[in-house]
Amino acid sequence: MVDIQFVNNLFDVKDKVALITGATGALGKAISFGYGLAGMKIFVTGRSGEKCKALCDELEAQGIECGYSIGDPAVEADVIKVVEDAVQKFGEINVLLTAAGYNHPQPIVDQDLAEWKKIMDSDVQGTWLFCKYAGQQMIERGKGGKVILVSSARSKMGMAGYTGYCTAKAGIDLMAQSLACEWTAKYKINVNTINPTVFRSDLTEWMFDPESPVYANFLKRLPVGRLGEPEDFIGPCIFLASNASDFMTGANVATEGGYWAN
Repeated sequence: MVDIQFVNNLFDVKDKVALITGATGALGKAISFGYGLAGMKIFVTGRSGEKCKALCDELEAQGIECGYSIGDPAVEADVIKVVEDAVQKFGEINVLLTAAGYNHPQPIVDQDLAEWKKIMDSDVQGTWLFCKYAGQQMIERGKGGKVILVSSARSKMGMAGYTGYCTAKAGIDLMAQSLACEWTAKYKINVNTINPTVFRSDLTEWMFDPESPVYANFLKRLPVGRLGEPEDFIGPCIFLASNASDFMTGANVATEGGYWAN
């Protein structure tokens, strides 16, 4: 039976605890503020203690409850510590969002194995480790949870020089689908990805020059008519953290301005 309380609670994420990796990057920071201003308690992590503390200070200045812990997402001991610190701070983890990642585009014949492994470790191993240990906490508490893995539009579309990144992001898509089969029915933990195309960050700012041929070329493939902003992903991530997405799991959510449609 649909009633007003059901509808009003669909997107309510107030008081949920979110662990956000890669939180000091453009996307992670936007989601941290979006979740926090929606009433969630935010635990952020990254490699830089200075950046994590600065982000927490910014969040707390907006009245958002926040904690942080530093660590390398590809190092198991670091991930265990971050998850333990999050639970110690807030008592539980209800939402995991993995925004940490790395890319170094190169032709395969020029890219050495160590660089390829760095991409795989940062994108795939780091995601897997946080799923393993944050998921363990969710399972032990028996309250279910939401896991949102940041993938890419490139997970399903190859590109020259991207044999590391495309492979890694395709792995994240299949990781979400596999975990959905493993967790959702048994533990009520929904696992989905968002799949952005290019969005504004320190690394991509140069691509936003309207006079640039790179910018013009991208717009040919984007039915939405513009490149992305970090804030564009707050809505989908709130949806995937809320009760509104309870019947969605194993999905690769097309947050790519229509790139896959063109």
